[in-house]
Amino acid sequence: MVSQKSRAVTILGLILALVVSAWAADSRTQLKPGWNLFSPQQDIEMGQQSAKEAEKQLPILNNQQATTYIDALGKSLAAHAPGDKYPYQFKIVNDTAINAFALPGGFVYINRGAIEAADSENQIAGVMAHEIGHVVMRHGTNQVSKAYLAQAPLSILGGVLGSNSIGGVLAQLGLSFGLNSLFLKYSRDAENQADLMGTQILHDSGYDPRGMVEFFEKIQAESKGRAVQFFSDHPNPENRISNVQHEIERLAGAPPNARRDSPDFHTVKNLLAGLPAPPKGARGATNAPPTDSRNGGKPQPPSSRMLNFSSNDLQFRYPDNWKQYGQGSAITFAPDSGIVNNALAYGMMVAEFDADYHGQGRISLEEATDQLLSDLQRSNSSMRITRSHERTRVSGQPGLLTEASNQSPAGGRETDWIVTVMRSDGTMYYFVGVAPQSEFNTYRRAFEDIVDSVKLR
Repeated sequence: MVSQKSRAVTILGLILALVVSAWAADSRTQLKPGWNLFSPQQDIEMGQQSAKEAEKQLPILNNQQATTYIDALGKSLAAHAPGDKYPYQFKIVNDTAINAFALPGGFVYINRGAIEAADSENQIAGVMAHEIGHVVMRHGTNQVSKAYLAQAPLSILGGVLGSNSIGGVLAQLGLSFGLNSLFLKYSRDAENQADLMGTQILHDSGYDPRGMVEFFEKIQAESKGRAVQFFSDHPNPENRISNVQHEIERLAGAPPNARRDSPDFHTVKNLLAGLPAPPKGARGATNAPPTDSRNGGKPQPPSSRMLNFSSNDLQFRYPDNWKQYGQGSAITFAPDSGIVNNALAYGMMVAEFDADYHGQGRISLEEATDQLLSDLQRSNSSMRITRSHERTRVSGQPGLLTEASNQSPAGGRETDWIVTVMRSDGTMYYFVGVAPQSEFNTYRRAFEDIVDSVKLR
């Protein structure tokens, strides 16, 4: 007879084999949204405002049958998207150009021409899944965050975060919520991420993900060297199709009984073909929203009584006479009158930094800190580093302390007290305490107390 011990070993072996085979069957690329000044809720707010402005400029198709179909298809795909659950909505633009785009927070627009160009439902689902990928990866607000960090002075960055002004960020960049927004200017890396995420969403929704490849190949062949709007708005490096094909291999191919087509798709495609040609006309322009501005007298000194801040990633304490502004990956804490003319003059910013890994798996805290300081100096021409790479500890982890002199929005010079620390997963946080030089000693203890209380999770 087989002993109890042998049976147990056999069962454990079978379980291990199943786990290994399951892992091998789906070794998908792990994707994570990049650094962002904004919270997912602010993605939705931006998307709502952008959609409102975009629809003033776009000829939205007013056909209930087609719109109902495309919205239902999109929502069935979005139901399998990972991460934050956005209030997705999908609309058809009455434009024969082959194109599609997504705004932050899940507002997706598919051109009539893209639907007419698709041969099967999984092809147009591939286009839609790609756009959902942009939403999931938060590419729109990531682009705005990077542009703002690179262009805005440090004091203005903190001030706009402190004023909770989404419109203020765009206005500082000279952008509006409309179709010319930075939300839609994606890098090739972002497009590749959206392809991979879209491939995963297609697979998880039960579609044959090869539909995405087929659609790309189809419009590439039809262009015959001519410019196609889809590829002008969605950069098309040579390896893009092969990257999707490799991701399908990582997913172990199409799911069982994969869907490729449906009668409803062809009904809608035929319906669109029978509609009148889209109207021609100029698109309107939008005005950037006004910036927020705050003025006031000198703030009260930091209180010795502290309040708790807690998020999924970190917690710390801050003076109880300071207010919290912003949320998500970047937050400002400032006293009343600490924000002067939409710029942070007194208080502290806490934010994540999206370092460039140059294709490496990890980089050091020193390298990431140097990248941050370089970015800050590029956007703050009057910033001068006075102390750098001084060792400290944050939540038991190695940290670096940097001090800089900068122009203060309150007049004269200010001291920027910058502490950086890297979590075990490679995410770098930075804390920037800001105060006029003449009053810095009054605020330094408060900045130190905040950082000393930090606990990384």
